[in-house]
Amino acid sequence: MQRIYEPRDLLEAQMLTGMLAGEGIETFLAGGHLVGAMGELPAIGLLGLMVADRDAVRARQLIAAYNGALPLPGDEPESYPGELIC
Repeated sequence: MQRIYEPRDLLEAQMLTGMLAGEGIETFLAGGHLVGAMGELPAIGLLGLMVADRDAVRARQLIAAYNGALPLPGDEPESYPGELIC
């Protein structure tokens, strides 16, 4: 297994895990059990998404594409330009 990404919080970790699962990539979240012990403090460096060696390149590409995504014109809320509507 390879650690491919450090999510900033548990929400991002779960969202990326779901995205990767949708692409057929199984993930393991290292450090997920530590976040609750910290309360609302940032989890920087504690969380890590891990995938099988064979899936590492594809998973990194998918996460890079996700992080680089821009909203489509007209899909931004007026109060938060640059943010996607979910």
